Amino acid sequence: MYGRNIQHFEPVLILLLILVVVLALLAKRFRTPYPIILVIGGLFLSLVPHMPHAELNPEVVFLVFLPPLLFSAAFQTSWRDFRYNLVSISMLAFGLVGFTVFCVAAVVPWILPGFNWHLGLVLGAVICTTDAIAATSIARRLSLPSRIRDVIEGESLVNDVSGLLALQFAIAIVVTGNVPSAGSQIGRLLYLIASGVAIGFAIGKVIYWVEKKIDDAPIEITISLITPYLAYLAAESVRSSGVLATVVCGLYLGRESSIYLSTRARLQAAAVWETLNFALNGIVFILIGLQLPYILSDIRGASFGKVLLTGLLFSGLVIALRLLWVFPGARISYFIRRRLLGQPETVPSAGAIFIVGWAGMRGVVALAAAISLPIKLNDGAPFPHRAIIIFLTFCVIFVTLVLQGLTLPPLIRRLGVTIPAGNNPEEQQARTAMIQAALAYLEHARDQDAPEFASVYDELIRMQHHKLNLLEGKVFAESGDRPQDYARFRELSGHVRSLQRAALLHLRNEDKISDEVLRSVERDLDLFEAQSTTSDHS
Repeated sequence: MYGRNIQHFEPVLILLLILVVVLALLAKRFRTPYPIILVIGGLFLSLVPHMPHAELNPEVVFLVFLPPLLFSAAFQTSWRDFRYNLVSISMLAFGLVGFTVFCVAAVVPWILPGFNWHLGLVLGAVICTTDAIAATSIARRLSLPSRIRDVIEGESLVNDVSGLLALQFAIAIVVTGNVPSAGSQIGRLLYLIASGVAIGFAIGKVIYWVEKKIDDAPIEITISLITPYLAYLAAESVRSSGVLATVVCGLYLGRESSIYLSTRARLQAAAVWETLNFALNGIVFILIGLQLPYILSDIRGASFGKVLLTGLLFSGLVIALRLLWVFPGARISYFIRRRLLGQPETVPSAGAIFIVGWAGMRGVVALAAAISLPIKLNDGAPFPHRAIIIFLTFCVIFVTLVLQGLTLPPLIRRLGVTIPAGNNPEEQQARTAMIQAALAYLEHARDQDAPEFASVYDELIRMQHHKLNLLEGKVFAESGDRPQDYARFRELSGHVRSLQRAALLHLRNEDKISDEVLRSVERDLDLFEAQSTTSDHS
């Protein structure tokens, strides 16, 4: 039995990965964020006859895909910026979630026959949260200013806590017919936040302690791959928020990674996680598009045209609700941050606020939440309008990903919400500080060391001056080199590296060195080239 299941699973997985690669190349060709092309591609492929079945399993999404993707997004998030923007993030992650749920519950009975306030709460809770996978995948590929991107990504990392509670609350009302008390729900929310933060931080501390005692890159990377599952399952086992625990763990370990990871592990882990994120993201987004046949099969009794029109109208409602909230929400956040917290914030422009509102993409988590709705109520009756809820969720995901995702770049340019030209001043400051620290040490050590080593120090000091000149684009008396000298140096260095690679390949092809030796020496060239490329971009 297991052999047959594996034989059925393998070709589907290989096909999905091939499709991910092909569609991602197509997205690169058209300079479009690949999640959008993958969703569209999956939708069209779902209409192709005899396509292999790839039905979305909510448990697989929540237990296999979500933890590493959340962890990676949190790992790359700056704790300083997350903390600084916490008021704005909370205004969206909690305020907007509640606003969306109750507004959908109030409006839906007027536009959807058979829906009451309780089913409206369920539908609102399913689609109320932006998707962390979609937000980080698309926002980081657009020219969004860091301030806007930090708020959008931070919202998507946190709002699952409030969304999960809202969904549990709504399902309990429909399934049991009883309305939980407000006090119990507030207590539940506080428990989810407190326990999720505590568990995520505790797991992070343990991993930090373990990793710090290991100096073996493959083992360190393997532990990092296990970590998100440990945090997520530990929290879920005590009915806490696995999402929040994973996010907190990722934030903590990302901040401390320079201390506990070895140099080799940092270099290799970046490539491993980048590849894993690409593959998992790709499969997730293409699976969204491939779900259309399964969703349509459950609503065959209804007029497809009428249901489709309802889906588009409902998607417009969801987008409008977010836009209605972000403008007053941004003003309230600005007042709190500037007047109460003393943050030196400027009033956000209308264009920037609109971009935050327009960037409310939904993704696979919403669809998995809809599919995971109970099939029956406590009295044995079918869950009312379950198929319609799933279809409407699919419409919202497709419209927000494709429509908003495709229109974001021109809107950003049109509204002038772009990243200022020039180097990042913080990166410039960091590189300058590193070089100045090295110069201060070398000059002091030269005076303390034996005179016979003065030429060694002079050469090292000259190299640091070279780096400073490259960084700031100035001519220093200490080195005496002109900017065109550095440009020629970079050009010649590139030619030299190309010749060195050719020499290595020639030796390997003539069997004078092994492939192992080739890779070992080539790695040094790769590291030097990566360092040179970073200097050129600084």
